[in-house]
Amino acid sequence: MNKTGVLTGRLMQHILRSPDTIITVAMIPIAIMLLFVYVFGGALKPSIGENVNYVGYLLPGILLMAIASGISYTAFRMFGDTQKGIFQRFNSMPIPRSAALWAHVLTSLVSNMFTIAIIFAVALLMGFRSGAGILKWLAAIGVLVLFTLALTWVAALLGITAKTVEGASAFSYPLIFLPFISSAFVPTETMPAAVRWFAENQPVTGVVNAVRALLNSQPVGGDIWLALSWCVGIGGLFRVLSVRAYKRRMG
Repeated sequence: MNKTGVLTGRLMQHILRSPDTIITVAMIPIAIMLLFVYVFGGALKPSIGENVNYVGYLLPGILLMAIASGISYTAFRMFGDTQKGIFQRFNSMPIPRSAALWAHVLTSLVSNMFTIAIIFAVALLMGFRSGAGILKWLAAIGVLVLFTLALTWVAALLGITAKTVEGASAFSYPLIFLPFISSAFVPTETMPAAVRWFAENQPVTGVVNAVRALLNSQPVGGDIWLALSWCVGIGGLFRVLSVRAYKRRMG
């Protein structure tokens, strides 16, 4: 664990020397939030309810977009360490093989939490208010953490196996647009049948619904278990695949 902490500190130093990475990741989701609230919000209000705070309705989807954007940098950093022989160098030292891999995962988690904090701050300035208590806030943050870890392991696999830097990070683009075909912006009931089926059966909708209900102090119902199942399932599967790919790559 001490070795993992040292390696995580190394990666965090790189991010702190270039804080524009976190700001850049936050900018596009914030721009989309501003666009939907102040330009499209009036037109979308009838579909979600006139008394609903649209910033609060929209916020969970914006957070997931930011996370999907942020993990592309994880794949980029991991690809760089693989191509430059950094991982091989670490393997020649008395360092557990898993330490270098976990350092990237933890760095992704910390940097994405900074991005989430920035977006929460902007949402508060735009009028977001939450009636949730501390336990529901912690539960919402916990779901976001699990979602971040799940996507980070996806990024890890691509960072290890990709042949080019473009291939390592390009996979995040489809993930960024998944919230558009979910309950993030409008209820799925307003969508055509085929689109609605897809929206209701993809991971983002379950996570969005759970986080939204928690932050707005509403009944969560089965959405929390659906969100946890998606996060744990995706994270567990890609963790196994990433560790195997890492071991094969390192010989």
